[in-house]
Amino acid sequence: MFDISKFRIVEDFPKQGIKFYDITTVLNDASSFQELFQALLEKVRDLKPDVIVALEARGYIFAPALALALNIPFIPLRKKGKLPYKTYSESYDLEYGQETIEVHQDAMKPQQRILICDDILATGGTAAAAAKLMQHFNPKTVEFLFLMELSFLNGRNKIAEYCAESLIRV
Repeated sequence: MFDISKFRIVEDFPKQGIKFYDITTVLNDASSFQELFQALLEKVRDLKPDVIVALEARGYIFAPALALALNIPFIPLRKKGKLPYKTYSESYDLEYGQETIEVHQDAMKPQQRILICDDILATGGTAAAAAKLMQHFNPKTVEFLFLMELSFLNGRNKIAEYCAESLIRV
C-alpha cells in the first residue's frame, strides 16, 4: 500500500470547503513516483485492457506510460473544444462546477476492453461521464483504475456497475 503522507493536502482549493489532494509531491520524488507507477502497472496487467483511456489532465500523467508498458493504445479524453476531429461529448457536474469531456469518434473499435485511468475518484461525476462516453464504442468491458479514492464523497456509487480499482482509499 502506498503511503498517503507523501501527498500534500491543500485546504480550500480550488474553492472554499474543498480539500485538494496534490500528487505533485509524489511526482517530485523519483523513488515515490517509480513505486506508484509500478503499483499501477501491476493493477493494469491484472485487468488486461485492450486500450487505456485517460481524463485530462492528471490522468495523462500515468495512462500513456501504462499503455506504452503494455504496448496498447492510449486514448485521451479532452475538455470540450480541444479535439480537432469529430467527437462524442458528455457533460457532468463537478463538486465545484460543470464540465464537458469529448473523445474522437474513431478512437476505438467495438468490443474492446476499456480501462479508464484517472488520478482521483471524488464525487464520481467525471468517471460516470467517461463511462457513458465509452458506450458509443459498444465496449466489451469498461473498468476503472484510480490512484486515489476519496471514499467519503461516495463517488463509487455513480460507477457501481463497473469494476473500479483504487491504489489508495481515503
